Amino acid sequence: MNQLDTEVFLWLNSLHNNTFDPIMAWISGRNSWIPLYIAIIGLIIWRYKKQSLPMLLTIIVSVALADQICSSFFKPLVERLRPCHEPTIQHLVHVVGNCGGQFGFCSSHAANSFTLAMSLLLLVGKEYTWVKYLFVWAIIVSYSRIYVGVHYPLDVLAGAGVGVLSAFISFKIYQFYLSKNVHEVS
Repeated sequence: MNQLDTEVFLWLNSLHNNTFDPIMAWISGRNSWIPLYIAIIGLIIWRYKKQSLPMLLTIIVSVALADQICSSFFKPLVERLRPCHEPTIQHLVHVVGNCGGQFGFCSSHAANSFTLAMSLLLLVGKEYTWVKYLFVWAIIVSYSRIYVGVHYPLDVLAGAGVGVLSAFISFKIYQFYLSKNVHEVS
């Protein structure tokens, strides 16, 4: 499995060019998506008023959960070197920007972007069907991590899985909270 993951990584990472390097670096950047996050927060507050606080807390908790599961649990537990730090393939890796921390399993970028997409789908997807397209955004963000040379495909897939699961768990807690408050108001 590790060999296949490495081969797929090297193939995907080799599909680079000078035009896409800065674009993928921007997509992969931590602060690049702040305007999107502000727009989402604004839309939720504007549309849902008093309901927006528990909704936003659900999103924040799910992203924090996914991020910590990846960064504080899996990375130190698994200790899988990022491809750009792996001595056996380091010379083959096209790195855009800096390599980041030593370990890469699982991708926090993938976890966080999939958490946001899944949280929004669960919270407002019935009303705003366009939210499903945030999964395309999450896939692009996740792929950018392979492109810039800092994650293997399995790092990204595991991060996406952690993100979706974190969003689902947080949403279930949100639903439980709502059901308790509805019964208390009745």
